[in-house]
Amino acid sequence: MKWSKAGALALALPWLLTFGIFWLFPIIYSFIIGFTDQQLLAADTQWVGFDNYRALLSDPDFLKSLKNTFIFVLGTIPLTTVIALGMALLIDKQFPGRGLFRSGFFLPSITSMVVIALIFTNLYQRGGYIALLSEMIGLSPPEHGFLYSGETALFSIMAMDVWMAVGYYMLIFLAGLKSIPRELYESAEINGAGKIRQFFSITLPLLKPVALFILVVNSIKSFQVFVEIFVMTKGKFETSTMVYFIYETGLTTKFEFGYASAAAYVLFVIIGVFALAQFLLFRRKQVAW
Repeated sequence: MKWSKAGALALALPWLLTFGIFWLFPIIYSFIIGFTDQQLLAADTQWVGFDNYRALLSDPDFLKSLKNTFIFVLGTIPLTTVIALGMALLIDKQFPGRGLFRSGFFLPSITSMVVIALIFTNLYQRGGYIALLSEMIGLSPPEHGFLYSGETALFSIMAMDVWMAVGYYMLIFLAGLKSIPRELYESAEINGAGKIRQFFSITLPLLKPVALFILVVNSIKSFQVFVEIFVMTKGKFETSTMVYFIYETGLTTKFEFGYASAAAYVLFVIIGVFALAQFLLFRRKQVAW
């Protein structure tokens, strides 16, 4: 049975309408109002050109959120990637109860972020378990809890994010390890290569595409961190990130839609540049290898 182009278009029409209304139109409209001073209660909207973008460069709240976002990204991605790879290498070995460990490590990544954030909020509070553990090893926890200090709040959220994410990326690394032919390791052993040499000469190079995928996906996710901040600190105590700044500027008391849209597109460009840089870096290393 042959389908005409009109019939195929009719079948795709519901998806096309959904994509156009809920994805394409908001993206285009947000880009346009980023050049205006549109506000919720404003009588009229004026075209301001690049004024919003210039204002962002001198806005201390935006610059602080930008700094916190980069701290979050650069602080969590390397740690998450290394721990996930290490866990994948351990789980890849045969031992009793391996499936149970896989499930246990993966469970946090499929649990609601709100639920985990609420649990860790209690763990981080004054007199909570983490404070008690800190005292047991001779460290002094913050007086009012880890989330109520500008020195520890952001890093506490970062630690929770790493704990939650490593299980998911561990499984991706594990899938990559399973795709490496065992014959390569057997040949390396015959030629006298030890485990460390096999890791750097076989495992790591062949896992490069998997690592690139994990870095790009984790970068996009980390740049858009919001739920943890919203639930745990409401952006206070030096924890405001770019997405939280956009939310606060456009959807709370200010309702400055144009200004928030400009900030959103700045974030969009940063994510694109960061992802492109990762692709170029991995391609250069591939040529070197």
